[in-house]
Amino acid sequence: MSGPDDSVFPGAASALLAAVDPRVRAGAWARGSDGPEKPEVRIGFIPLTDCASVIMASALGFDRKYGLTITPSRETSWAGVRDKLLTGELDAAHALYGLPYGVQMGIGGTARDMAVLMGLSRNGQAITLSSRLAGRGVRDGASLRALMTQAPRDYTFAHTFPTGTHAMWLYYWLAANGIDPLRMARVITVPPPRMVGAMLAGEMDGFCAGEPWHARAIAERAGFTVQTSQAIWPDHPEKVLGATAEFVARYPNTARAMVAAILEASRHLDASAEHRQEAARTIAEPGYVDTDAETIIGRMLGHYKDGLGNRWEDTHPMAFHQDGAANFPYLSDGMWFLTQYKRWGLLKTHPDYLAVARQVNRLDVYRDAAAAAGVPVPADELRTATLMDGRTWDARDPAAYADSFAIHG
Repeated sequence: MSGPDDSVFPGAASALLAAVDPRVRAGAWARGSDGPEKPEVRIGFIPLTDCASVIMASALGFDRKYGLTITPSRETSWAGVRDKLLTGELDAAHALYGLPYGVQMGIGGTARDMAVLMGLSRNGQAITLSSRLAGRGVRDGASLRALMTQAPRDYTFAHTFPTGTHAMWLYYWLAANGIDPLRMARVITVPPPRMVGAMLAGEMDGFCAGEPWHARAIAERAGFTVQTSQAIWPDHPEKVLGATAEFVARYPNTARAMVAAILEASRHLDASAEHRQEAARTIAEPGYVDTDAETIIGRMLGHYKDGLGNRWEDTHPMAFHQDGAANFPYLSDGMWFLTQYKRWGLLKTHPDYLAVARQVNRLDVYRDAAAAAGVPVPADELRTATLMDGRTWDARDPAAYADSFAIHG
C-alpha cells in the first residue's frame, strides 16, 4: 500500500504521519501499511445538531491523532451534498442514512456505488406542525386527520430529501395515523435551514427535519412539535458518514482513519453533559449551524418542550455513541430504508435487501477503525425494533415486511 501523497500536500503527509503514535498506526492501518493516502479530507455537513461529531473531531484534534486534517464544509442542501460526493468535491459527508442508499439504487438519478462507513447519530429529529393548525385544534395525528377530512384542501408537508430519513419518518407517521402521504397531502422538499421561514410564510402545514430547527420553530412561534422521531422508532438510525465506494477503494487507510477519529469524537460527546454543552457552543458558531447555543443544547440533552405547554425529559434523546451501538452500521438498518423505498414506490421491484446492505455498509472499514479507537463492536450485524404502530422489524423477511402495509405507494 502506498503512503500519503506529498505531491498533493507538500510536506503535510510526512509531518502528520510522524506525529502519529506507532501503536495507533498499527491499529488504524491494517497489515502494516503506512498511513492515510490522503492526509487532508473535506467532509461536508448540513447545519444540524447531529453534525457535531464531525465538527468536534476536527475542533478537538482527534483527526490529528490519526494522521489526518479534517476540513468540515458547510453545505446548503442534501442534493448538494450528494452531487459533491459524486464529483469528488467532498471526500465524505455527514449524510442522511437514506442518501447513499438512494444513490446506490439509482433513485432519481444514475446509480453509483456508495459506502456507509459509520453511524453518526440516532434519534433527535421531529415533526412540527404549524401554529395555524394548532389554532384549529390539531394536537396529534388523529386530530390532524380529522381536520384534513372535515376541511379538505391542499395540506402541504415538507421533508429534506426524497430518499432521506426525514421523508421516511414523515411518511411513516402520517400513514400510521391513517393519512396517505401520497394521496391526501402535498409533499415538498425544503433544505433544513429554510424550514422555519417557510412555515412562517405559510408555505407548509408541517415539516420533518433535524434539530435545532424544531426548537427554533417553537421559539419563533411558527409551530409545535407533534412527534419526535424517537417516538416513531426508539434508537432509530439517523445520520451516517457517507462516501463513494470509489473513494474507499482508492483511499482505504484514509477511510479507516477518518472513521476512527470521528468515533473518538462521538465517544467524547456522549461522555458527559459538559462535553455536549461544549459542542453546542462550538457548532452554534456562524460557520457551522449559525444559531444560539441555547437553542441547540436543550434537545441535545433530552430536555423537550412541544410549544403547547408540555415539557418532558426524553428517554431516547439524540445519541452519538452509545458505547459504539449508535456508530455500528447495522445491515438491518440499511435494509429497513430499502423496504420503505419499495413501500412508497421508489423501487418498483424487491431488491436483494441483504446483498445491497452488505455492499453499502462497510463493516470491514468500521471494524478496523473501531479496533484502533478501542470501541466495542456488536456481535450481531442485524438488530430488531418495534415502531410506533406496533410492527416489529427484524430483517428476516424484508420483502414480506415491505408488502405488509395497508397504506403504500
